[in-house]
Amino acid sequence: MDFSRRQFLTSAAAAAAAGSAPGADAPPSAVPSLAVAHYGHAATAPDAIAEEARRLTRAAIGALGGMGRFVSRGNAVWVKPNIGWDRRPEQAATSNPDVVATLVELCYQAGAARVTVGDNPCVSPEESYARSGIRAAALKAGARCFYMDDRKFRRMAIRGRVLKEWEIYTEAVESGCLIGVFIPKQHSLTKATLGMKNLMGLAGGARNRFHQDIAGALADLAAFLRPQLVVMDALRVLAANGPTGGNLADVRRRDTVAAGVDQVAMDALGATLLGLRPEEIGYISEAHRRGLGTTDFRALAPAMLEV
Repeated sequence: MDFSRRQFLTSAAAAAAAGSAPGADAPPSAVPSLAVAHYGHAATAPDAIAEEARRLTRAAIGALGGMGRFVSRGNAVWVKPNIGWDRRPEQAATSNPDVVATLVELCYQAGAARVTVGDNPCVSPEESYARSGIRAAALKAGARCFYMDDRKFRRMAIRGRVLKEWEIYTEAVESGCLIGVFIPKQHSLTKATLGMKNLMGLAGGARNRFHQDIAGALADLAAFLRPQLVVMDALRVLAANGPTGGNLADVRRRDTVAAGVDQVAMDALGATLLGLRPEEIGYISEAHRRGLGTTDFRALAPAMLEV
């Protein structure tokens, strides 16, 4: 199913503008576990794309029942986008800054005491935080956004099949709510970088060792961290030459933001936007086998919103 072309089932334009969506006041049993918001008219001007990102993010979170489902009053929240590379937003190697900023705003509206936006980039933090636009957007929205301090990674008991112990960023683990924000990208080793792989940015140490059994290591990390909310930024996806990209010819517009509580289902959905089957991606299959979620995201009856 191609979510960039299909006819979405529910119109949510008014709800997106208000920061909520159908289902926001429904009882918990009626609230979906996955919502997909699609923009009907692809924007081209930078300001219009930014507004699209904000509207889609509000619509997707609203359809899940609102940010209050995940963030309690007084919570410290850690928002984990992909800031791994020194790339501009239009190059689709890092999360969209307006999606990130909107999530920060929604967290504060839900009563969060503190929201932190952070990642452990593969290149210079100073350059990737700045060029991605995420640091400026996060700070403007009221979040803390700093370069991770190597002294604050602590060796933790992962108790996984591959990772028995590993250095993880303490503050992210101890936050009251962890929100993952990934952008779907082609990857030469794993076929795709999605939500569970995005969690590598909370790990320190010699992360290249994960590649000895990447499927098992990522499933271990996902089982340990278990984000309460996963958001997929698919305004653009990187269809080739990932995960770093750089060539605009490799970027595809999908004009979609999705949000959900099942990290396996979210990754399975993201895979389809790259033209891949979830079963082709080792860590998705491994996480499914371990019971961390389902690859059959359609079985979750996602709320489909056209904004």
